[in-house]
Amino acid sequence: MRLIEIRLLEGPSVYRLEPVVKLELALGRRRTWYGQRDPGRHALVQLGAAIPSRDWPDPIADLAAWIRRLRVDHGEGRGGLLVHRSSDPGHWIVSYPWTGEDRARVLTEAALALEGRDVSPSRTARLTGAQERLLARWSERIAEAGTAPPSWLRDQDRKVPIVSISGTNGKSTVTRLITHILLRAGRRVGTTTSDGVLVDERMIDAGDWTGPAGAHLILGRSDIEVAVLETARGGLVLRGMGYESNDVSVLTNVSSDHLDLQGIHTLPELAEVKSTICRITKPDGRVVLNGDDRLVAAVARRVKARVAFFSLTDEASQPSVVGRHMARGGLAYLVRGGWLCEVEGRTVRRIVEAARVPITIGGLARHNVANALAAAAAARGLGASQEQVREGLMDFRPSTERSPGRLNLFRLGQRLVIVDFAHNEAGISAVLDVAEGLAAGAAGRTAPITAIIGTAGDRPDDTLRGIGRIAAERAQRVAVKETRKYLRGRTEGSIVGELLAGVATGGGQVADVPIYETETAALRAELNGADRDGRRDAARVIVLMCHEDRDGVFQLLDVLGARPVDVAEELTRLVPRLQERPRRG
Repeated sequence: MRLIEIRLLEGPSVYRLEPVVKLELALGRRRTWYGQRDPGRHALVQLGAAIPSRDWPDPIADLAAWIRRLRVDHGEGRGGLLVHRSSDPGHWIVSYPWTGEDRARVLTEAALALEGRDVSPSRTARLTGAQERLLARWSERIAEAGTAPPSWLRDQDRKVPIVSISGTNGKSTVTRLITHILLRAGRRVGTTTSDGVLVDERMIDAGDWTGPAGAHLILGRSDIEVAVLETARGGLVLRGMGYESNDVSVLTNVSSDHLDLQGIHTLPELAEVKSTICRITKPDGRVVLNGDDRLVAAVARRVKARVAFFSLTDEASQPSVVGRHMARGGLAYLVRGGWLCEVEGRTVRRIVEAARVPITIGGLARHNVANALAAAAAARGLGASQEQVREGLMDFRPSTERSPGRLNLFRLGQRLVIVDFAHNEAGISAVLDVAEGLAAGAAGRTAPITAIIGTAGDRPDDTLRGIGRIAAERAQRVAVKETRKYLRGRTEGSIVGELLAGVATGGGQVADVPIYETETAALRAELNGADRDGRRDAARVIVLMCHEDRDGVFQLLDVLGARPVDVAEELTRLVPRLQERPRRG
């Protein structure tokens, strides 16, 4: 039996909705996971499911017995121990509640040492002198260990309502949208995002604060009335959530990203982890789910709060889960006749025309239409009126100030530049949807698209190849930029190699793909080379997957004289087909 890790989770997680010790072990020979990202029912692993004790291997059963005994002996409680399976071959998870940090960790180490020396956990067993001395030494260490309690925020100590947002893509945009709607509604809002901690949209601490530490920073403040907390996979897996419950939760979607990390290999497993934010929503709260995503929609079966689905699917062909939900009078946020609508039973409330919401780029950005629906559903769940939701959505621009790195548009002569944080297959597909729509309106003819691709190294090979394939299939030119700050265990060559393999699969000529060391170098070279037809200011749409030097990219664009595009004011010039559309209310 090999120890993989001992981890103390300080709040709700996929295993339990309380602080637990997660002890991961491997039995048998070392094997690597392989399988389908979306497996059939026969191969599905439910990470949080408890395995019956009759199915525990003997070493796991003996270890569990020692943990139970030591917990009782040293005041760490009794009961609550569960055993789970991981999809990694031969890996087992033991989870149990903890109350004292150092004590729980030393107790776990003691159980491992005693089981490893074949010391019987039975209180009636006759131990050898060496075994008795070993048990005595560990008991002394446990008794001397510290007993600091978990740092999660309990409901009785919470002073403000919380909305938690998770998903693969769209988390930051939905978080910023909800914040803006509530701020326009007169609320004082504390926000955590992957960009930093904000109060009333003012940055107070830059960095990725999407874990429990960020939640504590906001929830410990006395100058806010509501907390809007982006919640990423990493924090859920590595530390658990930093608070006991929320009032509203939003799960945007689940697609291939951050797989093969911390034992999560499949899309159902990723959905199960992210759904933790929905399982802790109070019964009188609201869970907002993407009805167009099968894995997300299925989360409705596991929550206690009222469910509100959002969907882009035409009502006549609604997925059965959304259709049944609406037939029962359930709440849904849909697009009807070009309007974002709130539908409850037979009552339809129009909110705003989708094309007039700036982040939708006249409806081209379908993913942002979905994000707007999700934000509307969440804001309404926190008490915002329809008019306040409308005003917030209409006022929010995809600018470098309010939504940095999320569909930021710049114009340089006839060239359009899209700077976006797209970091997986779904992300680059969504941005290229927008690029194609904009390219069709450029200079009265379809302009070619350049896709500058690259992402962090902690993506599996199939995700990297998928990014390259999509870029090659949909863009007229592909360039690769290295992301050296985020290699995360890979070499530059391995990341670039997988991206180029994807380009080849998509029909691109790998020999024609330039490779740049930085994002700014890539953008500068591609802008300078946009005159591939011999005209320096030739029309072209350039998409940059921007991750490591966003500020440098924005500075470069400013130096070159590029102008940020005000989508709300310049929409008809960007998308000429909208010129004939009458503007209503």
